[in-house]
Amino acid sequence: MGGELRQEHDSMGCVEVPAEALWGAQTQRSCNNFAIGSQRIPTELIHALALIKGCCAAVNGRHELLTAQQVQAIERAAAAIANGSHDHQFPLSVWQTGSGTQTNMNVNEVISNLAARNAGCPLGSHDPVHPNDHVNRSQSTNDAFPAAIHLAAVLLLQDTLLPELDRLITSLDQKASSWMDIVKIGRTHLQDAVPLRLGDEVSAWRDQIHQGRAWLNQAREEMLALPLGGTAVGSGLNTPPGFSRDVAHLLAERTATPFHPAPNLFAVMAGHDALVQAMAQLRRLAVSLLKIANDIRLLACGPRAGIGELLLPANEPGSSIMPGKVNPTQCEALAMVCTQVIGLDAAVAAAGAGGQLQMNVYKPLIGANLLQGINLLNDSCRCFRLNLVEGMKPDRDKIAAFVDRSLMLVTALTPEIGYELSSAIAQHAHQEGLSLREAAIQLGHITAERFDALMNPAVMARPRT
Repeated sequence: MGGELRQEHDSMGCVEVPAEALWGAQTQRSCNNFAIGSQRIPTELIHALALIKGCCAAVNGRHELLTAQQVQAIERAAAAIANGSHDHQFPLSVWQTGSGTQTNMNVNEVISNLAARNAGCPLGSHDPVHPNDHVNRSQSTNDAFPAAIHLAAVLLLQDTLLPELDRLITSLDQKASSWMDIVKIGRTHLQDAVPLRLGDEVSAWRDQIHQGRAWLNQAREEMLALPLGGTAVGSGLNTPPGFSRDVAHLLAERTATPFHPAPNLFAVMAGHDALVQAMAQLRRLAVSLLKIANDIRLLACGPRAGIGELLLPANEPGSSIMPGKVNPTQCEALAMVCTQVIGLDAAVAAAGAGGQLQMNVYKPLIGANLLQGINLLNDSCRCFRLNLVEGMKPDRDKIAAFVDRSLMLVTALTPEIGYELSSAIAQHAHQEGLSLREAAIQLGHITAERFDALMNPAVMARPRT
């Protein structure tokens, strides 16, 4: 910001703040004391905190703890923050106090100064609302900040990642349905195995994502239980009767999402297990997506010296030195995102275990990693679907050639002639460069007519259940 400064004050004294800034003394102290890295508190978390401040003001007003003017001033300012109008007023690093107190006060101070500006009062005057006495009334950072993580994660999941997973599932389902007529060779231990249908192979990817989505949605439901109303340690000190219930219900109404008070505020404040579980389910999904990305780039490797069963869209040149090279870049991007999410989960798991007694002091890390994980997976799944899955095609000729040459089709003979004779046929065919049919007839282990009757890859690939 510009060079002009103004004086703001808090309980520790006066602090110089950029004249045009809407934040106050405590925010500025945090800027000065925690100049760590470039990662800022996510805007989704700021917007969620602002929504909470507006609802708390409304409920405080019902109990006559705030005047109607103060409620109106807080709600107006909070709504402007929640809709993203003042995102540049929240400069604080993730790497701050472990409770998130400075970010809570950042929101309180900006609301206070917006209210002052709207009322024609000087910035920093704390008129008509004080950041602590009015904006933070009936709250503590210890309940408001984790509640904001719950709120932000739930809304982000249901607005972005869960719908994107539905679209990716639909896209894979369309591929699976249209490729059920294609019989290909399966592979176990990266070696040839018995045949299966390409549609069944893709259906496995589809259902892995479907299962991951279901578990992630269950984690979303667990985050609907909010710690609001617990204030400092879970007892609800300094709150009016029914505050926890009333604020949760008002948030539910304003977001059209069934938020509710946690049944035990002590538990949800002392430990952030629902947030840890949500991050773990992002990791579970990332593990599935990483496996799928690796499967696809393996099946598409080539185009002439690899498997090459899948043809991927050529989105951009693949090499600065090798003309005509095209790489599976969407698989690589998704793989990197998934690897990152697995790392984010490891940090959140350690952070969740790091709470002591009535307090966890890793809240900003937990919130930042959880929201980053949701955003990364949403964006990468969208790019993967649009730029790879929807344009992915099978190379039917190459798939058929692999089936014709496979030695593992001999498995169909084992019920009739046994494992050892079938193995002898496969080994003889491989050593002499023969087809299975030629090897079987040469060894005399089965007639040509019976071989032809049993050796049907399409029948072999058909699921028996």
